[in-house]
Amino acid sequence: MSRPRGRAAPTRRVRVVRVADDARANGVDVVAGEEPMQIRLRAGDRVAPLATTMRTPGHDFELAAGFLLSEGLIRTRDDVRRIRYCLDVRPEERYNVVDVELTDPTLPDLHRLERYVTTSSACGVCGKAHLDAIALPAHDPPPDAASDPDPLPPFDPEQLLAMTASLRRKQRLFGTTGGLHAAGLFGRDGTAQVVREDVGRHNALDKAVGALALEGRDARDAVVCVSGRASYELLQKTVTAGARTFVAISAPSSLAIDVARRFDVTLVGFARPGRMNVYAGAHRIAHDA
Repeated sequence: MSRPRGRAAPTRRVRVVRVADDARANGVDVVAGEEPMQIRLRAGDRVAPLATTMRTPGHDFELAAGFLLSEGLIRTRDDVRRIRYCLDVRPEERYNVVDVELTDPTLPDLHRLERYVTTSSACGVCGKAHLDAIALPAHDPPPDAASDPDPLPPFDPEQLLAMTASLRRKQRLFGTTGGLHAAGLFGRDGTAQVVREDVGRHNALDKAVGALALEGRDARDAVVCVSGRASYELLQKTVTAGARTFVAISAPSSLAIDVARRFDVTLVGFARPGRMNVYAGAHRIAHDA
C-alpha cells in the first residue's frame, strides 16, 4: 500500500487492541513517525548522495544542516547557499530527500566519511573501538583544564538539573507518543535556546544544532541536554559544535566518557532530581554545592 503523497507527519494514529486483566478493547494509539530521509549535496553542477537516516519527519532542513556541521562538511551558515526538498524524485518521495546546495562550487571529499552509508535512527556510527578512529575535524584536545581554566563561573548542580526538568516539559511529542528522544541547547541562565525531538537521539541533536546554525548562531556557549543516554556519537557532535557541557538523564558509555575526558567536556549522567554523576570535567561543577 503506497503512502499518500505529501509531507509526512511526525506522528501517526494506529488501531490497537488494549488488553488489561481479562478485558480486551479496540482503540486508537498515537505513535512516533519514522521515515527515511536522504541528504544530498550539490556543489556547482555536481550532486552526490551523502547519507540516509531514519528520522521523525519535521525540522528536516535543520537535521541536514546539523548533520553537515557534525561531520565537518560546513562550518557556518555561510557555507550553505540553500536547502530544499528534492524536485527530481517521485512525488511520494519528495519530502524524504533533502538537497543541500553548498556555497563552494567543489564537492568535499566524501569517501573519508564513516557515515557515507545508510544509517539507522538508533545508533548512527557504531563499532568504534578506540579514540584514534574518531573523526573530529579541526578539534585537538585542549590544554589541561587546571592550567587553562574556563573564564565563566562553575555551574551549581541545581542549574543543570533545572535544565533537564525543562527539557522534559518541552517534549511535546514524547508526551503524546512516549517514543521519542529529545535534545536541547540551553544558555547558562537555564533558558532553552532550542529543543528538538526525534526517534533517533543523534538526529535530535543534529536538529537542535542545525536550528542555531540556520539562524547564524553556534552552540559554543550552550549546555547540551539529552533525554536518554550519552553515546560516543552524541559527544562527538557536542565537541564538533563547540559546546563544553553535556548532561544526560541516563548513563554514558565508556567511549563517551573517553571522548569527554580527551576533549575537556563536562559530562554529567544520571541527572535526576537531587543527584547526578559527573564523569568528566568536574571543574565546571561548583565544589561547595
